[in-house]
Amino acid sequence: MSEPSSTGSLVEEGQQQGLRTGLRRRHMTMLAIGGAIGAGLFVGSGSVIGTAGPAAIISYAAAGLLVLCVMRALGEMVVARPVAGSLAEYARMALGPFGGFTIGWLYWYLYVILVGAEAVAGAAILSSWIDLPHWVLSAALLTVMTSVNLISVKSFGEFEFWFASIKVVAIVVFLAMGAAWVFGLWPGSESGFHNLTDYGGFAPNGITGIFSAIVVVMFAFGGTEIVTVAAAESREPGQAVARATNNVLWRVGLFYVASIFLVVTILPWNDAQVLKSPFVSALDHMGVPAAGTIMQVVILTAVLSVLNSAIYVSSRMLYVLTRDGDAPASLVKVNKRGVPARAVLLGTVAAWGAVIASYISPDKVFTFLVNSIGVVLAFVYVAIMISQLKLRARLRREDPSALTYRMWAYPYLSWLVIIAIFAVFTAMALNEDQRPQLAASTVSLLVVAALYPLRAKLGRKPPVHEVEVLRH
Repeated sequence: MSEPSSTGSLVEEGQQQGLRTGLRRRHMTMLAIGGAIGAGLFVGSGSVIGTAGPAAIISYAAAGLLVLCVMRALGEMVVARPVAGSLAEYARMALGPFGGFTIGWLYWYLYVILVGAEAVAGAAILSSWIDLPHWVLSAALLTVMTSVNLISVKSFGEFEFWFASIKVVAIVVFLAMGAAWVFGLWPGSESGFHNLTDYGGFAPNGITGIFSAIVVVMFAFGGTEIVTVAAAESREPGQAVARATNNVLWRVGLFYVASIFLVVTILPWNDAQVLKSPFVSALDHMGVPAAGTIMQVVILTAVLSVLNSAIYVSSRMLYVLTRDGDAPASLVKVNKRGVPARAVLLGTVAAWGAVIASYISPDKVFTFLVNSIGVVLAFVYVAIMISQLKLRARLRREDPSALTYRMWAYPYLSWLVIIAIFAVFTAMALNEDQRPQLAASTVSLLVVAALYPLRAKLGRKPPVHEVEVLRH
């Protein structure tokens, strides 16, 4: 397999194409940590607890291990063959131009719709404090975060660093207070773990409940792969990706599993308020003043963090698609600060479609758009694992010395992850509530794949070094 560029380096490739290496180690570290912490942890975890009961702890741990394996496989490819736009590029190397086109555009679509959805979510939170129409607040959020991304990659990194820091501090404080309550160190606390078994047992809905919850939880970890996209604009790409992959396990264990464990230990899992807002309910039960307001601020920070990252990722993926000849050549242009401004703006304009849909047709069009990205990340995960299987075999033949960071138990674990993801698809197909998400996301995949013939008309001829990648 040929090198993806004459330099073989994410940093040098980024410089050749016009991107700047403005992300530092602290940016990459917090991007990796914050990427896995979205508003879903603070709000969406209620539905997971309602489905699995206290056994939601197992659901989070199992889904976390699945995502860890995907990240390990992706990390193996990034360290062995560093290339900007890794998700699409490895699909291109392993599956050909069609694979790179489909995964790249599908991933771009995922984050564009996410930009619109997060702007709507942020506006809903702000409306309780600011008496303005929701669409005005959505527009304000989109304008501010788009401006941040247009300034420079360092500006994006700084905002994400502080957003992630706030989320991390909030969770650490919650873990400390929750542990104090559980072990009887909090004023007026009732120590013990009886809530884990008193209301129908640890797994009141059985194995089915645990597995159904895994379906929901797996998509809550979306964002862990962002660090591999951002690596092209960091000074230590290989090390950054390796560190991020190694840290996924403890992040998941500390932030998700431990916090959910404390929630279901502090309060009965079937408490109505727990199902609605688990963290606020736990803090209220502990007597923390203004718990609701505090968590609203934290959730808004999480929303802004995802909005910031989504704009960044969508623009870089579009930039890579343009570079590889899968999008109009004009979008590859960067400004004097090394930012692909046209790609940033196109993603924001496209996201406005989702925002408008949320006000014109919230129950039909907007719901379909949100459902249409619900399983897209799982499609991307499958592509990552298949790419790793094919490229690992190729590297073992052509350049075994490049395999310094390896996927565990190859090829058995890689195949096991693929089988597990398809088991998730099957579970969704059998679940009436989750079936619309699977169907809408499948439509997204089919539409993107059907657009591939337009590549020759709308794209551009890739440079010679990229043709070499495709040829191998």
